[in-house]
Amino acid sequence: MGSIEAESGGIIVSADQKVKIGKVVSDKMSKTRVVEVTSSKRHDLYEKILRKKKHYYAHDEGNASRVGDQVEIRETRPLSRLKRWQVFRVIGKAGG
Repeated sequence: MGSIEAESGGIIVSADQKVKIGKVVSDKMSKTRVVEVTSSKRHDLYEKILRKKKHYYAHDEGNASRVGDQVEIRETRPLSRLKRWQVFRVIGKAGG
């Protein structure tokens, strides 16, 4: 499978990278953010909406995001034992 790569703001972006949008829940570590991504799915039989939350450790080189910010994270090479994602951009700042 061929992948298309393009340079975007100093970050090489590949077409086969996974992209997720979530909310920063922790910024206590240097250059690392914990991002909570929420997904929802309707149950096949009972049709109840099931919501699932998952935490991702993401690399933030410039420490640009803060708790409550909405960010876009992209999959990257393993940066540490837990970090496999990188903060690509801050979509919305936290209110206040």
